Amino acid sequence: MTNSGIFLSKEGWPKCRPSFLLLIPVYFFLGCQGMENRKIIEYQGPVREAENMEMLYAENDLLRVKMKGGKIREFRNGDREFPEGLFIEFFDSAKVTSTLSANMAYYFKSTNKWRAQGKVELKSQLKNEQLNTEELYWFPGTKRMSTEKFVTVRTGKEVIYGTGLDAAQDLSEYQIRRVEGAFEVDEEQQP
Repeated sequence: MTNSGIFLSKEGWPKCRPSFLLLIPVYFFLGCQGMENRKIIEYQGPVREAENMEMLYAENDLLRVKMKGGKIREFRNGDREFPEGLFIEFFDSAKVTSTLSANMAYYFKSTNKWRAQGKVELKSQLKNEQLNTEELYWFPGTKRMSTEKFVTVRTGKEVIYGTGLDAAQDLSEYQIRRVEGAFEVDEEQQP
């Protein structure tokens, strides 16, 4: 007999000690048991981050959109998140036609649309009008905006309340789907 745990029987065949034989299946069972339940988890977080960014979009060598954000996160599928807010200036020729600001924004690459959330404000420089809502979608391809949420539109002489809106990105024309109220503002009494 040797101290290695294996000894020869009378027939010359090697025999293992019973305790050693019992441990092999136990190790095999315990080692393989956890492998069947393991799942590969794919990372879904941002692949890039930037701070204090500014992006410019041009068409035919003319500036069309200027964006500023505190932080941007870009994901593997091309979507972008602006968790600290976004400020956009829309241009026609060399002048600003409207601005959009929001507490948060998200860009969906697959559908080429933006969602602005929080305190959302769209101001028309051309008509001196302002739209306020808590969520607004922007479609760059058609230069349109829309929402299903409650909106307030302030013109020079009136304030209009309603739910749902379709508008041009410069607020040159808009349609409130369900007007809930409107009243005139006396500009002389405003502070």
